[in-house]
Amino acid sequence: MSNQVVICGLHAVKSAIEAAPAEVVRLWIDRKRHDKRMQSILDLAKRHSLPLEFLGRDELDAKAEGQVHQGVVLMTRAGKSYSEKDLDDLLADAKSPPLVLVLDGVTDPHNLGACLRTADAAGVDLVVVPKDRAAGLTATARKSASGAAERLPFIQVTNLARTLKQLQDAGLWITGTAMQGEALYQADLTGPRVIVMGSEGKGMRRLTQEHCDQLVNIPMQGHVESLNVSVATGVVLYEVVRQRRSGGTT
Repeated sequence: MSNQVVICGLHAVKSAIEAAPAEVVRLWIDRKRHDKRMQSILDLAKRHSLPLEFLGRDELDAKAEGQVHQGVVLMTRAGKSYSEKDLDDLLADAKSPPLVLVLDGVTDPHNLGACLRTADAAGVDLVVVPKDRAAGLTATARKSASGAAERLPFIQVTNLARTLKQLQDAGLWITGTAMQGEALYQADLTGPRVIVMGSEGKGMRRLTQEHCDQLVNIPMQGHVESLNVSVATGVVLYEVVRQRRSGGTT
């Protein structure tokens, strides 16, 4: 069914169960695997009285739909889907000050999942991505997110520039990442904030950049010119976390 998703892999399955045990439809486990990591999944399943079935390897491969499953496959109902219409309500429900992550054209589902995982760890309230030419919440992205996809509100929008304007009108400052920006550690990132990360190769699109209130860059000390987008996202988000805790750039 379209409202159900398949999640594979020990860590991803465990995180998904912990995040939303009531949404689990079915859990399949390799009948020949009896190690401690699998036992932790079995303990969770017993605790929450989840529907469980032990299968052979070939049957698990079929359930996994081509994913690497490590002997465990979970079918769960997809979390609530959000749209642009939900943006104001999500901001109203966010902690103060809100923190929003915008990913402008990240196309690799592994990178998207890693960004979601970091965003969840850093206390981001919601993630916004464009619908076109960008990765969505595929099975691969969900596995890479290790449960964050089930916890974080995720909005795909048809017009990213319009959404950025909506966020500005709601009182959030838009900080984009670009080579010509000021050094990250000198920039004020306190207050209600949107962090915009560009695509893996080209960075932010021109129209997206024009809607930013501020541009920052990550100072590079070695010979490489850029970081993987998920790594860069972690660097920027945790500078926001640091400044919020210390009260500013110092």
